[in-house]
Amino acid sequence: MDLRKEHFACLALKHTPRLGPKVWRELFAHYECAYDAVQDAAAWPLYSLANKGLAQKCVTEVWREKAEDEYRATIQADMDVVTWFDPRFPERLKHIPDPPAMLYVSGDISLFNNPGVAVVGARECTRLGLETAGRISAQLSKIGITVVSGLALGIDRQAHLGGLKGVGSTIAVLGCGLDIDYPLDNVDVRREIDRCGLVVTEFGPGVGPRGGHFPVRNRIISGLSLGVLVAEAAHNSGSLITARLAGEQGKDVFAVPGPIGQPTFTGCHRLIKQGAALVESASDIVEILRYDFARELEMVPDIPPVVSEDDMSAGPAKVRKMITPKAPNNGNAISPPSSRKRSLQADREAMELTDDEKKVLALLDATDKVHIDVLGRKLCFDSATISKVLLILEMRGAVQQLPGMWYVVRES
Repeated sequence: MDLRKEHFACLALKHTPRLGPKVWRELFAHYECAYDAVQDAAAWPLYSLANKGLAQKCVTEVWREKAEDEYRATIQADMDVVTWFDPRFPERLKHIPDPPAMLYVSGDISLFNNPGVAVVGARECTRLGLETAGRISAQLSKIGITVVSGLALGIDRQAHLGGLKGVGSTIAVLGCGLDIDYPLDNVDVRREIDRCGLVVTEFGPGVGPRGGHFPVRNRIISGLSLGVLVAEAAHNSGSLITARLAGEQGKDVFAVPGPIGQPTFTGCHRLIKQGAALVESASDIVEILRYDFARELEMVPDIPPVVSEDDMSAGPAKVRKMITPKAPNNGNAISPPSSRKRSLQADREAMELTDDEKKVLALLDATDKVHIDVLGRKLCFDSATISKVLLILEMRGAVQQLPGMWYVVRES
């Protein structure tokens, strides 16, 4: 596949008037690449992909001037472009009703493969909202979950800062071009995300922030995520658009409760009344999404082990060089009752465990509790492998982590 041809073909579709994401999705399901779709535009009506008017606009190349301008600007700015048929394009976005045809990206594109949770909220917010958004985001990132937000001031900024404290890092979705610094007060965070996270937009070079761009951006924030947390929002907050889109995309919605009578939490309270899950910490989100997280983390290589809060405060650079804390085995080994074995065996068969997960559980079955280092040594797993396996088992409800990185089998 010629990446430049694909890029230009996606721009042709993007700049064909009245040809939007829902039609792009149909075209991409029918053709093997965007270039083929544009070349075969005259046949779209025959396949019920678009009406004759839209097809004719593409055939007559009414898109050409705008597409060429954006293409040249992208090349000049040396921007990285990910098109629909590029293997790097995020799979989750292909399943939303109105996906983008292409994305401009800057940073660590492997984060598209991570399980993500969106953390959004008001620009004008309270200290409580800021603290909660930062704390939950850091907790999620600490266990390898990527925090997705919109790089706005207030809650979004705090969400990104929290995400940058852990191995999950953060994805910022812009409502403007990749070369636009907006808002200016977030330039420091933007630079850190460029370095340690990922910045994403579907808007071309030089496109400034406009009111209509942000609801469009919000569908990508929710689309990249397994669930959306609204940390603080008034009744008319734009964050509620992201929550609504998440619901329409079949995603879970979470909300943080605030003080009764506090105007900036009225949107959160309304979401909770409408069925959003009330959450106070990352563990509440993990409990609800643990099967989704477990399924996705099976595909993510080398999740690093969890680190101490002191290490987390040192920032991403130190996190990526972390060493799992060690503790001696206490030697308290007991044989589990046969009745418990039968019950656990039935649960595990339903989980469809991997060979590595079975080995970990077999070792835990024979003991009272085992430290993560001991598990790794006895099974000859490196620290990244044992951490990932234990995280998946914990999310599935099969094991429980005790203070100090000790693990036991969860019996109920």
